[in-house]
Parts: sequence; structure tokens; C-alpha cells
Amino acid sequence: MSSRRPRPAEAPVPTEPHRHPLGGITLEVVGGSVVGDRYPANFDVLHVDPALPFVAVADGMGAGEGSRRAGATATGTLVAHVRAAWPEVAPRQLRAAVAHLQSAVRAAGAGLAELTGCTLTALLVEPDGGQGWIVQLGDSRAYRLRDGLLELVTVDHTAAWLGVLHGWYPADSPAAAHARYQLTRYAGHPGEPEADLLAVSLRAGDVWLLCTDGVSDQVDYHRMCRLLAAPRPQDAVRDLLDATLAAGGDDNATAVVVRVHAPG
Repeated sequence: MSSRRPRPAEAPVPTEPHRHPLGGITLEVVGGSVVGDRYPANFDVLHVDPALPFVAVADGMGAGEGSRRAGATATGTLVAHVRAAWPEVAPRQLRAAVAHLQSAVRAAGAGLAELTGCTLTALLVEPDGGQGWIVQLGDSRAYRLRDGLLELVTVDHTAAWLGVLHGWYPADSPAAAHARYQLTRYAGHPGEPEADLLAVSLRAGDVWLLCTDGVSDQVDYHRMCRLLAAPRPQDAVRDLLDATLAAGGDDNATAVVVRVHAPG
């Protein structure tokens, strides 16, 4: 017998588009999130900043209070640091923000008898639009669609990724499936691991996707590529989230689409 709770049909509602003129480019940003059919609530966290060229997604580990606290604390701490430092954007500041949020998440879960942790993936673009910074902990992902080629820019911090990369087991094996949920880095990890910090370029015509694994696990590469090519990012977000529900809604699913335009 299925343990899933009956749920009314869920319709994705993307955020209103935000536009950010930045020197030689303009960013158009839309996000959205759905609960799906597996969990009673949404333990993902979405941040689309209304004033800054800054987006983030987080995915709680589990379906309890620790998961909720971790996502809210990690995202809130990073947002506060970015806003306080703006318009300065520097790797040292971002690393300090990650160290602070690691401590904050651990403190938030100190009184709980359950895991308090989450993934975190963020994109912050410098004021002149010349460069962006991706902050990555866990297995939420950042993709870039450029000139028709969809590339995964981030690396999953999981035992499965390591195992497949080094040939410990086939990608479609039961061992790989089990290792898929063994995160090697996350916000709240007792070892307080550093995040990956990636400098990326942004060109007119690029489309960026930040998403939790509820999207990447349920929407295959070719469909993701096709949906991201939609002229309006709100359509891409809605259709990606619809696709996760059509695939079974096996997880909370969150997506942010950033379309890069020429200025004007």
C-alpha cells in the first residue's frame, strides 16, 4: 500500500520576472517550487532577490524540523551576507559567508534529535555583469544553456558521483542508487566543508538553471534542454515543474531560470 497522502492537483506558480540591468547585459530571473506527491510539505527553499542579481536554492535533508531549519537558516544567512556586502562581490566574502552559515545551521539543529542539513546552490553576478559566482554545497545543481548546448556546471557532492567517476560501480547499479543519497558536503555538515566557488561568464543568449534534485532527477537532459530554450523564463520554470509532477512528483522540486539579454 502506498504511504503517499492524497493531494489536490498542484499547479506551478512562477514568481514575477525580475530584470537586472548590469553593464553590458540584462538578467531576467524567474523561480518556482512545487511540493510534489511524496512529502506533506515543501522542504526546499527558493530565493529570487528582488533588488540584486542573486538567486539561491536549498534542499533540506529529510522531511522534518531539522530539514526546515537548515534550509531557512542557510539561505537566510547567505542572503544577509550578500546584501550587507553589496556592491562588493569577492571570493573571500563568499567563503566567509559559507563558513558563517555552516556554523549557523549547526547551531539551529543543536537542540534537535535529528539531522539538520541542506544543500545550497547560489548564483551571484557582479554589478558590472562581467562575471558571476556560483556557490555550491551538496547536489542541487547549476546548468548553463549556451548556443544550444546544455552543460552541467556544478559537481554533485555525493558518494554516487565519486563512485561513478572512479569506476567503483556502473551509473545505473543499485550501489550507485544507494550512494546517491550519501552527501559528502552539505550545509550543517559536522566537518564544516568548504563550498565549491566557481567563477563563470555570462553572455547574451545564455540561460542558467539552478535546481534541486527534484528537478534534475525527474526531467531528462533532452527535455530540460528543450524547455529551457523557451523565450520566456516563466514558461521554462512552469514547464519544468509541471514535468516533475507528470513524472510522479517523487520529491519537492525547485527551479530558478536566469535568461541573459543584451542591454536595452
